[in-house]
Amino acid sequence: MASTPLLASSLPLAAAPMAGGPSTVALAGAVAGAGAFPFLAGGYRPVEALAEQISQARRLGADFGVNLFVPSRAPVDGAALQAYARELAPEAQAYGLDLSVQPGHDDDGWQAKLDLLVSDPVPVVSFTFGLPEDDVVRRLRAAGTTVLVTVTTAREAAAAAEAGADGLVVQGPRAGGHSATFDPSRTIGGQATADVVQEVRGATALPVIGTGGVGGGEDVRAILAAGAQMVAVGTLLLRADEAGTPETYRRALVDPAFTRTIVTRAFSGRPARSLRNGFAQRHPHAPSAYPAVNRLTLPLRAAAARAGDMQRISLWAGTGWRGARDESAADAVARLAAAL
Repeated sequence: MASTPLLASSLPLAAAPMAGGPSTVALAGAVAGAGAFPFLAGGYRPVEALAEQISQARRLGADFGVNLFVPSRAPVDGAALQAYARELAPEAQAYGLDLSVQPGHDDDGWQAKLDLLVSDPVPVVSFTFGLPEDDVVRRLRAAGTTVLVTVTTAREAAAAAEAGADGLVVQGPRAGGHSATFDPSRTIGGQATADVVQEVRGATALPVIGTGGVGGGEDVRAILAAGAQMVAVGTLLLRADEAGTPETYRRALVDPAFTRTIVTRAFSGRPARSLRNGFAQRHPHAPSAYPAVNRLTLPLRAAAARAGDMQRISLWAGTGWRGARDESAADAVARLAAAL
């Protein structure tokens, strides 16, 4: 284990970035106040809104990180995408929608967000879904920012080290939400995060933050024992008072009708772990086409959320989702800290 801490916090714990609403400045503040390291989620957020969140986070008086999605460079099979749109037509008709494939490429405001983080640096920036260009890493490090790359295999870890990353976020396949794999067409298994951390530690000397499938203190101890400096938790904070998790999503997390998680491309075109609901089960063969599929299903997911329909929204959750509670984020952190 590296002797110098990778992130500034009194506990070896971090709040993973959760895009789409759950990660809020209030959550970051509660986590930081409890001694863990907070991340803001830059994914899906307009650059102006991200800038405002960063401004608010600076008032917390603690270091924090910002996570960005690396844009996909993979070509999209247009015919497969159109076929999927036709497959989803009956789902859309339930809400009077006509889903259509959106033209153009969506890079989630990549360049504008990079320019913001270089001109107005934050302590830490992490990347998910791939490697940023080498000059991106250099520019951020030159601005005084610690750069982390999220990886899922030893091979990805070696590539991140070669690109100049300061450290790694090692995501195990039991993590909730999108897999950070560089290759979204590959099959995501069920390996324990501690095992992936050990493999990565054998491939590079970079310091590691382990994440994925954490249901309680026992999982944290296992990941740290495998060689991680810190453990990041996401799903465990979805029900926190300060999280921006939508109400329908919160209800699903405690609904006994949901008994397991599965990895699905149905909602976004990228493998992601979700509670097994009707939509995920009905569409097991969605094309590997992120973010095109994500844009295609967005109107349906939004309508379903407004209607309280848990069977047609993405219910991202790691395998430890039963460990999430209705409580303050500070209490959630304290529970994990007590088990160390």
